[in-house]
Amino acid sequence: MESHNSSLLWVLMIIFVSTINISFVHGLGVNWGTRATHPLPPNIAVKLMKDNGFNKVKLFEAEGWALDALKNSGIQVMLGIPNDLLGSLASGVTVAENWVAKNVSAYVSRGVDIRYVAVGNEPFLKTYKDMFTNTTLPALKNIQAALIKAGLGRQVKVTVPLNADVYESSSGVPSEGNFRADIHDLMISIVKFLSDNMAPLTINIYPFLSLYADPHFPIDFAFFAGTNAPVMDGSVSYTNVFDANYDTLVWALEKNGFSSMPIIVGEIGWPTDGDLNANIQYARKFNQGLLSRINQGQGTPKRKTLSDIYFFGLIDEDAKSIDPGNFERHWGIFNYDGTVKYKLDLGKNQTLVPAKGVQYLPRQWCVMAPRASETDPNLADSIKYACTYADCTSLGFGSTCGGLDARNNASYAFNRYFQTFNQQKSACNFNNLSVITKTQPTTGKANCKYEIMIDVGKHQKARSPGTSAAADAEAGKSFGCFVMAVFLLISLVA
Repeated sequence: MESHNSSLLWVLMIIFVSTINISFVHGLGVNWGTRATHPLPPNIAVKLMKDNGFNKVKLFEAEGWALDALKNSGIQVMLGIPNDLLGSLASGVTVAENWVAKNVSAYVSRGVDIRYVAVGNEPFLKTYKDMFTNTTLPALKNIQAALIKAGLGRQVKVTVPLNADVYESSSGVPSEGNFRADIHDLMISIVKFLSDNMAPLTINIYPFLSLYADPHFPIDFAFFAGTNAPVMDGSVSYTNVFDANYDTLVWALEKNGFSSMPIIVGEIGWPTDGDLNANIQYARKFNQGLLSRINQGQGTPKRKTLSDIYFFGLIDEDAKSIDPGNFERHWGIFNYDGTVKYKLDLGKNQTLVPAKGVQYLPRQWCVMAPRASETDPNLADSIKYACTYADCTSLGFGSTCGGLDARNNASYAFNRYFQTFNQQKSACNFNNLSVITKTQPTTGKANCKYEIMIDVGKHQKARSPGTSAAADAEAGKSFGCFVMAVFLLISLVA
C-alpha cells in the first residue's frame, strides 16, 4: 500500500511539474515573411528557426511550400489569412469550410502543428479607410465555425492580429486607455467572441515607429534600459513605450469587462536599414532588451505574466512594399540568406547561429565600367531603372550605403539589378556604362556590401515571391500606428 501511494505521489508530482512548465515556460516566436526575390529555401529556414530556439512561427498566408517544410518540425504555427480574403470568407461559412479543409485540416493531418488561425492582419488601420470593418468579424466567426466542424475547435484557436492604433489614451497614460471610438463597439464584439471561444487577442507593437514618426521622440523611451523622464501613471512609473503601450491595451480590456483576456504580441522588432534610426546598433539594443525580459519572465506593470511574443522578423525581404518606408525590407534578425546580422545573447550561453547549406550564384558582380564617365547623360536614368526593379533601399539617406560616391552608387544599383535577375548577361547592360567583374568590389563602407543572391536553382522547392495582397497586409505598418506613443510624448513634454 505504501509503495502504491509513493508511486501515485510521484505521478502527481510529475503532473504538477509538467503543468507548471506548460503555464510558465514560453517558447520564442518569430514571423517568417516570404516577400523575397531569392527566398531562403524553406527547409533551411525551418532549420534556422530550430537552431536558434524559435519554436513558434507566424506565417502571413497559407503557402504550401512553407507548411510542408514545417511538418513534424516541433514548431507551432500561427497561420495567417490575408485581408483580401476577408470578404469572401465573410460571405458564407462554406467558403470558410473549404479554406480550413485545404489549408488547416490537410496540413494538420500531415504533421504541421497549427495552433492558431490569424484572421486578417491589422484590418482596422486608419489607412485602410474602413475597407475591412464590416468583414473581419463575420470572417472570424465563419472560420471558427469551420474549425469546429472539422473537429479542430479545441486544437486550433482563432485570433485577429491588430495594430496598436485600435486603442488610445485621452490623457497619455495607460490607465486612461480604451478602444478607439470609431471601432469601440466592433472591438468589444471581437474580444467577446474570442473570449467565448477561449482564444487570445493578438496585438502588434512597434516602438521603432514612434521614433520614425517623430524625430523629437525621446529615444531612450523606445528601449528597455530605462529613461530619465518616465511617464507616471499614478504611482506606476513607465520607463519604456512597450510597457506603456501594452498596458494601455490591458486597461482597455479591463474597462470593458475582459480583465483576464489572454494577449499575444504578434509582431515586435527593430529594422536595421532604410532609415537613420534603423541600424544594427539600435536593433541589437532593442531585441536584446526584449530577449532578456523574455528570459527573465518579466511582464509589464499591469500584467506580471509573460505573453507569447513573435519577433519581427526572421529574415530580410527585398520584395516587400516600401509604402510605409524603406525600412520595411530590413526587419530581419538575420540577413536575406540567413547569415547573422549582429550578436544576440539567447540565454543559457547560446547566441545566434547562421543558416547552413545555402548555395549562392557565381562570384561575379556588375559594376560601373572603368571607362564610363560619371558625367554621362545616361547615368542617372540607368541608376533609376536599376532601382525601379531591384532593391536600392540601402542607398537612402542615413542607410548603410547612403553617401557613396557617384561610381559606387551606380555600381551598387547595377549590381542589385544584376543579382536580382540571376546574373543574366543582359542584366548588366546599362547603356555601355557597366561591366561584369569577378574581382570582388568594395564600397569603402563596412556595412555596405555588393551582395550575391541565393541560387534558388540549386535548392529544392525553390520559389519566387507571390503577388497576393498578403504582401501589402504584412507591410501595412502605418506611420500613425503608434498613436499611444504620441500621447506619451505629450505627457513627457508636459
